[in-house]
Amino acid sequence: MSSALDRLKNLTNRISGYEVTRKENLKSLEELFYAIGLDKKVQNFEEIFSYKAINLSGASLAPESLGEIKEGKYFQILAISYDKNAKVKSKNISLGYFGRAELVDASLRNRVVEFIIRYRFEKSFMTLEHYYTMLENFTE
Repeated sequence: MSSALDRLKNLTNRISGYEVTRKENLKSLEELFYAIGLDKKVQNFEEIFSYKAINLSGASLAPESLGEIKEGKYFQILAISYDKNAKVKSKNISLGYFGRAELVDASLRNRVVEFIIRYRFEKSFMTLEHYYTMLENFTE
């Protein structure tokens, strides 16, 4: 019995830890949204979640080279919108253009990379919730 109770406590702690982390992430994400000037292109913070994805040009997002500059590239945040009724289904939209990657201030570059990672973290929770809701159709 103790083993089952311990597993339940462990699982409960992990789930509540995820929720606390998610709330903190969302708060930091919103602060970064304003700090890097995305409010100039996107009317309100919640609107960023309407995009299918947000990518970065000019710096790496790979774990082994996170934030490394890609020489000769332009540093910008690109949002991908999707319209299933349009002739061209997906479209890239520049949310933030910062110039040549090698000339961007390191502090700004780090905040932009952090923004992208935090956005993807939250977006993954939203995807999880979406599929969880879909699966409810199959439970009796």
